[in-house]
Amino acid sequence: MNSTLSIKKVWLMAISATFFVTSCSDETTIFENPEDNLVKESNQLKLDNSVSFDRAGVLDIYEDPITSAKRYNATGKAEQAGDYPLTLVASITPPTFENGENLAATHVALNGDYGYVSYNTVGEDYVGAVDVIDISDPYNPVVTSRVYFTNADLNSIAYDGGYVYVAGGVDSEKSVTAASNSLVAKIAVSGGRLNTSDITFGFQEGFNATDVSIMNDNVIATSGQDGFVVIYDKNDMSIVNEAAFADLRSVAYNGSEIAVLDAAEGVSFLDQSLNVIRNISIDSDFGIDAKRTLDFFNDNIVVSEGSKGAGVYNAASGSFLEYLPILTNPESAEPGDIVTNGVAVNEDVLLMANGAGGLSLSENTNSTTEGVGVIELTGSINYVASKGDYIFAASGKSGFQIIKLNRPSESLVSSCENLASFHGNSNYSVSEGEEEAYSGSKRFNSITIDGSLLLCGSWAVKNDITINENGIFEMNGAITVGKSNKTRDIVVKAGATLRIEGSVAIYGDLILEDGAALEFLGDDSVAVILGDVVKSETATVTGNFNDYYDKF
Repeated sequence: MNSTLSIKKVWLMAISATFFVTSCSDETTIFENPEDNLVKESNQLKLDNSVSFDRAGVLDIYEDPITSAKRYNATGKAEQAGDYPLTLVASITPPTFENGENLAATHVALNGDYGYVSYNTVGEDYVGAVDVIDISDPYNPVVTSRVYFTNADLNSIAYDGGYVYVAGGVDSEKSVTAASNSLVAKIAVSGGRLNTSDITFGFQEGFNATDVSIMNDNVIATSGQDGFVVIYDKNDMSIVNEAAFADLRSVAYNGSEIAVLDAAEGVSFLDQSLNVIRNISIDSDFGIDAKRTLDFFNDNIVVSEGSKGAGVYNAASGSFLEYLPILTNPESAEPGDIVTNGVAVNEDVLLMANGAGGLSLSENTNSTTEGVGVIELTGSINYVASKGDYIFAASGKSGFQIIKLNRPSESLVSSCENLASFHGNSNYSVSEGEEEAYSGSKRFNSITIDGSLLLCGSWAVKNDITINENGIFEMNGAITVGKSNKTRDIVVKAGATLRIEGSVAIYGDLILEDGAALEFLGDDSVAVILGDVVKSETATVTGNFNDYYDKF
């Protein structure tokens, strides 16, 4: 769908409040929050039930036919094993509470072991929420804290130094503290718990605050519809500077320059005093009140431009480089608008939230950007964030989905460096008498072993792994098989050996037939078996390992 910011079309005059400090402008006011209109969720069971594993497991990528055709034609082979062995960790359903039953995920901030998610309400109501999710255990994320805002929409969120910063809209007619509709709030968080007794509100002109970002010791917030870009002092949320724009949707900071997206003009680059350095004029239709974002990508800046996809511009010269089209998977397309609402960059990966078109992945290689494909997710994707080994995709009323990139660690890459990189069939088989060994990070359809195979790296297998009689499969690193709603097995047949040094996750059964051997090497191996361990009396299991679900 074409995600909206729930920007209400009512201009309200600033009202007087009991507690306020006038800033450097008559148009911005800072308030200390008396904890009005905030409700903490105290029922941990309700938070736990927000987490769903119904579709967890290996994610397919519906590849871009142009890119995949080039690859297959170049090799002259059948479908090749794909890059990016992604897995869906879990999905989080949106919060619900009395008078707050229509919330939609709008934005995500990632830091360390935690993800921070903001929610708003589609329509005229001002109701929002913030979730904190502990993702330290990649197999079991936990919602550790939730706060409901009974009189505020929240459109964006950022984290820095023990605080989350949210931007959104408030009904100033119903608030004793709000001087205008655009809201910025600083909330303390520690150990995954939000502390509403340590919160500071700021307000700025504009119909609704649309985005928030951190710049050194300051906070930058934008507001749309006759709004401002405002710099706040991070310590006390006092106003440092501000500049007026027609219709701001997003802000990004690359360490030296600020970039803002104005739906009326395009991209403006600002210095830290908010002086305009240069502009990129963009005449795309950014939609009315629709969420649109921008992000720096190496020497470029990428702008979500609705039905056009993502526009890529040279950040220094402003020259247009290319449009990244919206890749779609017709079989899984959701009804609604197929438009690019948001973009996110993680090293050489570019992600595009394309509404009903889903979440697409592109990669930057040799200064060119090529589409890889559409990730197998449900729902309409209206925002995406990615940092480290995780992707969070917001799906509006469907909540958001937590994806793991499963990138090999540096130490694992180093230990695998003497092996050839894998380039082969997605339905991979090793014949009897053959001995093969590879490194890499790949996504398979299936693996069948009659000989001997060593894989060192990070791997995902959509369907079964079968180790036939007297075959040997050694895996150093991490491997995931199947998914919750399409369970698949690892079958170790008579006299065959499965040797693991690292982690193995099976969304299905582990079947050990007569005389089969399962060997765990080292002291840190993990076996995550979602189904059953079906073990013959003559099969053996040796070594030290963490039996995550106590299935052995």
